[in-house]
Amino acid sequence: MHDPAVSGDPAARGDATSSPTGRHGARRAHAAHEEPVDDPRLAVLIPAHNEQDRIADAIDGLWRQNRRPDLIVVVADNCTDDTAAVAAAHGAQVFHTRGNTHKKAGALNQAIAWMLPHLDDRDLLLVQDADTVLNPWFTETAIATFNRKVGAVGGVFYGEEGGGLLGLLQRMEFHRYAWELDRTGGRAQVLTGTGTMFRARVLREVRAARRAGTIGGGNSYYSLASLTEDDEMTKAVKTLGYRAMSPAGCAVVTEVMPTLPKLWHQRLRWQRGALENLRDYGWTRVTARYFVQQFLMGFGALSFLVYLTFMTMSTAIYGLPGLSPFWTSIGLIFVVEKTVSVRRAGPKALLVALLMIPEMLYDLFQHAVYFSSLWGLFRRSEEKWVAT
Repeated sequence: MHDPAVSGDPAARGDATSSPTGRHGARRAHAAHEEPVDDPRLAVLIPAHNEQDRIADAIDGLWRQNRRPDLIVVVADNCTDDTAAVAAAHGAQVFHTRGNTHKKAGALNQAIAWMLPHLDDRDLLLVQDADTVLNPWFTETAIATFNRKVGAVGGVFYGEEGGGLLGLLQRMEFHRYAWELDRTGGRAQVLTGTGTMFRARVLREVRAARRAGTIGGGNSYYSLASLTEDDEMTKAVKTLGYRAMSPAGCAVVTEVMPTLPKLWHQRLRWQRGALENLRDYGWTRVTARYFVQQFLMGFGALSFLVYLTFMTMSTAIYGLPGLSPFWTSIGLIFVVEKTVSVRRAGPKALLVALLMIPEMLYDLFQHAVYFSSLWGLFRRSEEKWVAT
């Protein structure tokens, strides 16, 4: 293995501080006989833009891991607050981006390019959002999940407390996603940006594939052409033939949007990015199921709108309909499924699920996001990925 405590000109690597160093790497250089040679090193990158209020919790959560990282690096991207100072005070090394205009993906590309030369192929790199706290078993569970077929392990995200009814609805949504993951054996739909661990070898292969034109998105690690770099990276990893997993033990707690405008902006970016990624990848063995999911999502949204319209018109003309045993039983099955899937979210979530109307309104909001994203994609269909 390479010793991460290497010398060199920091400016030549685009770093304003130093080369990556870590306690584990130092131990290897001086007491390698004390540890098994097959123990991979674990480094963490936390991209952060003005996160002075949340970065400490993220770092402290990493130090509380059962398998502590060997190095934590906060990627300070165009920060104008005390993010770097707070990160350093909590034991992290700070990497300052230079001239980055590509937000999170550009910041990560600079930091990964600086970090990877000091990692062996089998070493591990965890990318975590600054507004997220990992549960103490995350790194241990993720490392145990890796094998020859698994190229990356993503987190199972849950919402933090607060946010009133809107925050509760988001937490319920996240719990249902976790429930679906558990039912499918932990096969990840998306390698979430809240926390994903990669083999160093896989990241090198992604960059090589982009440069060879096998996948689009530029010529570096994360795509600069995608609104949702984590969704695109999932497709890149799977296109290279690797599995992406999200085991239950890799739970993370992340922020929820406190207002409808902020939630609209977040979900519009997620949905638009997902659709654009599918457009750019086209129909492949990897994307086929994602195309089907998007079709079913649209079909379900249209069906729901048609149902509401029909029921509204029917009630206005004929009055309230009588109870039908068949449709009542279908409705009860629906309510049971919605309730069971959030049973771990607490009694408030169970009550809201039973009431149905708050979630119906939330679903209408999600449908509006979907159709707005689809319309935006069609209206700007001339925008294409151009691999460089």
